[in-house]
Amino acid sequence: MLKDNLIMLRNMHGYSQEEIAEKIGISRQAYAKWESGATIPDIKKCSCLAQVYGITIDSLIKTETADGIGMIPPAPKGKNIWGSVTINERGQIVIPKATRDKFGLTGGQRLIVLSDEEGIALVPAEIFEARMKAVMEAAAMKSDGK
Repeated sequence: MLKDNLIMLRNMHGYSQEEIAEKIGISRQAYAKWESGATIPDIKKCSCLAQVYGITIDSLIKTETADGIGMIPPAPKGKNIWGSVTINERGQIVIPKATRDKFGLTGGQRLIVLSDEEGIALVPAEIFEARMKAVMEAAAMKSDGK
């Protein structure tokens, strides 16, 4: 619920109720009522809150849960939290249907597995290969002095 997200986001960002209230131009008491669920902000104030936290209004008002974790914070703008998957004994996972639908993933499609120190990402092979081709062409043009 909205009130849970407000509490979680404020604590994650290290703000006091007073600081958030000041950022969006209301009293601390009015903000405290939102966190308690006694009242809810209007759409303009929701927009201000979303901007302060770098999220969408939609993610501000929706509560998401993940298996084994419970309630999870709203994802930053442009990012998604699709839930959790379990790796089977053969190292396979099932990508959630909502994710497959969003990205048009189908059976037999090739994906490139990327990673950093914190985790992995899956990118459709055709997108990754097109981007790598563009990078290589740009590098070749630079080396030719163009």
